[in-house]
Amino acid sequence: MLDLNSILSPARSLCRAPLVSKKRFFEAASELVSQDQPQLAADVIYASLLAREKLGSTALGHGIAIPHCRLPDCNSALGALITLADPIDFEAPDQQAVDILFVLLVPEQGHQEHLDILAGLAGLLSQNDFCSQLRSAGDAAQLFDVATRFKT
Repeated sequence: MLDLNSILSPARSLCRAPLVSKKRFFEAASELVSQDQPQLAADVIYASLLAREKLGSTALGHGIAIPHCRLPDCNSALGALITLADPIDFEAPDQQAVDILFVLLVPEQGHQEHLDILAGLAGLLSQNDFCSQLRSAGDAAQLFDVATRFKT
């Protein structure tokens, strides 16, 4: 089972963000991570996430997306959890707008780790009770707490 404590931090949790588009989301997510991890430049994160997204949507359906990429200056896997005030179009397979996004960044050479974490995140985010609790969080601290304390 994936332990979100190992990749998420309170500083990289954002609750009910008022973002209105995919572009604004990628900008805000890149800034959020860069502020907490200064060795990772926001413009590099943004470009890398956008390049990955151009290969195909990272939306899973049911209002969930896991934008992800590998970065050269990333020393260990890290994530950012963002819920949106209003869902945005993310070209999901079920055409449902997205309101829960978990950004995953991994080291450039972390191929297997990348796949393992993605699988764990997809499994966790497929649980209705977990997603319901994330959507009910009132602030970033509560969002982080729900994410890191959820038990299946």
